[in-house]
Amino acid sequence: MIPSKSKKNLEATVEEIRKFSFSYLEKYAPSKQQLRIYLLKKFFKSSNIYVAKSELLTLIDLVIFDLEKNKLISDKFYSQSKIKKFLKKGYSLNKIRNYLINKGINEKYIKDSISKINLEETDQDFFSAIKTCKKRRIGPNREEGNRVLFYKKDMSILARSGFNYETSKKILDLSKKDYEKLLRLL
Repeated sequence: MIPSKSKKNLEATVEEIRKFSFSYLEKYAPSKQQLRIYLLKKFFKSSNIYVAKSELLTLIDLVIFDLEKNKLISDKFYSQSKIKKFLKKGYSLNKIRNYLINKGINEKYIKDSISKINLEETDQDFFSAIKTCKKRRIGPNREEGNRVLFYKKDMSILARSGFNYETSKKILDLSKKDYEKLLRLL
């Protein structure tokens, strides 16, 4: 049996999609891509109205466009807030960029947000690497006798955290005294 494509059926579907999106927006501040994926999954789970998948995608995009027009969802705001949050945690700019790309944020929003951060701060990766060293107890946080033994391991930890070689080397070559001064600045 082929499902009927009446106008009333489509309006009910749009209202159901709006209801799902508003309930999700009450709890979370997602990107457009996250909301699109959530709505697809949610609609397929609870779907008692039969709509073709291509029509459903069009209806979801219509609802998301309406939400964006009413400024209830914004990828620009999402990228700025996530960058600030992750910089406080000590993430590198590379790690933040990859996270935002995975969340479906447009590259221009990512570049704008990161360029704003670079204008405000001098060397953000350097200070994030210091926070990482403090949190992971590596590099200048180790005792002087162990620093040489764990140099390669610390370098690889910083590399996996997204810091480049120059920044990692600069951090690991800091003296304990300079490191403690920098920690007081943070």
